[in-house]
Amino acid sequence: MKSIKILERLLIAVPIMLAVAVLVFLFMRMTPGDPIDLMMGSGGNVSEAEVTALTKEFNLDKPLHVQLGIFLKDIATGDFGESFTQREPVTGIIKKALPATVELAFGAAFFALIFAIPIGVYSAVKQNSVMDRASMAFSFLGISMPAFWFAIILIIVFGVKLQWLPITGRLDYGVQLEHITGFYLVDSIVTGNWAAFKNAASHLILPSVALGMQLLSILARVSRSSMLEVLRQDYVMLARAKGLREFTVIVKHAMRNALIPTVTVLGIQVGVLLGGNMIVETVFGWPGLGRLAVDAIFNRDFPLIQAVVMFYALTFIVANLVVDVLYTYINPKISL
Repeated sequence: MKSIKILERLLIAVPIMLAVAVLVFLFMRMTPGDPIDLMMGSGGNVSEAEVTALTKEFNLDKPLHVQLGIFLKDIATGDFGESFTQREPVTGIIKKALPATVELAFGAAFFALIFAIPIGVYSAVKQNSVMDRASMAFSFLGISMPAFWFAIILIIVFGVKLQWLPITGRLDYGVQLEHITGFYLVDSIVTGNWAAFKNAASHLILPSVALGMQLLSILARVSRSSMLEVLRQDYVMLARAKGLREFTVIVKHAMRNALIPTVTVLGIQVGVLLGGNMIVETVFGWPGLGRLAVDAIFNRDFPLIQAVVMFYALTFIVANLVVDVLYTYINPKISL
């Protein structure tokens, strides 16, 4: 039954992705700027014949509805076209940039989780204590700070002033690493290259903190609120009345139900981490999808932008589906 429900959810995603494809196609054609002009540059050495040839090559000479039909027909076969600027298949470009984005997203999520849940649970258990008020004030600060501003502060303090951590890229120049999966931490472990692992981890710290701080603050507040609600439930009071240790009551009885809203927020925010990291990747020179999308927007690289946006949309759909499935394991009473 569960597999049927999952299949139904996946089928519902098809018209959503179709709508996203049509919208991003139309919006890109509505934006000012001619991609051919940007490709050829502002010099006067470009002939009219060259411009005409490129326009025809990329089907930009055809009516809008014909271009849309070609685009939808191609993506139905898994062909997202060729990048205007890089002259490579879009799928290959995304495949090369995706590991960097995923690695950064998981780094940010890991940073947020290891601090957010303990802070949220402790604040709920010690409600109205000095620690509770301090942690909630910290969470307000984390939510209100723009990611780009926090990223610049981290660069100035830990990269420029203290010089503890690198501030750009994924590896220092000259560090050798055999590329297997594209995930530098994984590749360095698989190959036993611990020097590369240390170097890649040091590059990951500042972007992960900058990207994960807002998620940490949100999860801490959600964990605290849901934990406070659960601690007032009868079954928690009954567990305490039985004489169970407070640690057992909190971890075994209260946290399991309190995690349901936290998992919801985490699932949505993971989609944000994967799809909304353009500014952080640009600030840190991180070669992921976010930076790729920013460059593609400035260059009016229609095929690349369309493919990246559709990937972001698919990420949110899959993240929400995973969250719903996790519900059924955290609380078996909940069904898809």
